Amino acid sequence: MLETSARLLRLLSLLQTPRDWTGCELAERLGVTTRTVRNDVGRLRDLGYPVHATRGAVGGYRLAAGAAVPPLLLDDEEAVAVAVGLRTATVGSVAGIEESALRALAKLEQVLPQRLRRRINTLQTYTVAVPAAPDRAGARVSADVLTAITAACRDHERLRFDYRAHDGAASRRDVEPYRLVNWGRRWYLVAWDVQRSAWRTYRVDRVEPCVPTGPRFAPRELPAEDLAGYVARGVSTAGWSYRVRITVHAPAAQIVERLPPSLGPVEAVDEETCAVVLGNNDADMLAVWLGALGRDFEFDVREAPQLAERLRVLADRYNRAADGRSAVRGG
Repeated sequence: MLETSARLLRLLSLLQTPRDWTGCELAERLGVTTRTVRNDVGRLRDLGYPVHATRGAVGGYRLAAGAAVPPLLLDDEEAVAVAVGLRTATVGSVAGIEESALRALAKLEQVLPQRLRRRINTLQTYTVAVPAAPDRAGARVSADVLTAITAACRDHERLRFDYRAHDGAASRRDVEPYRLVNWGRRWYLVAWDVQRSAWRTYRVDRVEPCVPTGPRFAPRELPAEDLAGYVARGVSTAGWSYRVRITVHAPAAQIVERLPPSLGPVEAVDEETCAVVLGNNDADMLAVWLGALGRDFEFDVREAPQLAERLRVLADRYNRAADGRSAVRGG
């Protein structure tokens, strides 16, 4: 009886993976005959698990969604990943799920083996989260809003919502939603704005969806393969008051690894040269970031007198500090 129960749990674990299993594959994994597999599938169905079967050369077994959540069987790495994700969710940017995440985490940790609890507690103890910047502290969104948006993305249904811009101006938007992007503690929606006939990125904490959703649409080609980088560049450049273009004497691939995408795009000029479009509200910060490129990379600053002056001041400060002629002070 114990052997049968253990085999049923193993079968249930296999069926929870997102694929179809043939009877032969399951029999090989479980070390039994295909007849035993059919009998075990019947036992799972008697227990209320909706195991669907299809016939034919490409047929097989799959666990479908039922009326109740079946026991979730996780391997060690999956259990650690879920526990860490739940702990992160308790202090995350999605409003309204903290209590549910804590309840789920308590249930999971109660049944975890000691070896896994030790791994998770060690990871938590020796990991420090960077606090959100003040301007990001209130960027929390409702789980219901995220669910509504992702459902519209999945079903290719147009989405109407009231939107509040960064200056407080309110407007009604009609879009074709495609992806949600999570950057830091903020969520962004990448969508095709129907009225403006252009791609737009919207902060989700400023979105108030209208119901019901609109008609279905035919998906378009996305504006970029790397949507995370696309959003990072678009969001960071939106509020720039100072922008410069720098020529760097190094391959673009090397500079991309050195600079965060939030600073701006890196464009290849040739195999040994690239152009970096930098932006910020402070020329001093741009000078510091250019210094972060490293001593192996030379760059040219043209048609940017303010940045050139800040680089001279910064270089003079570093030289005086290196020679011991003065302390490095702000200014």
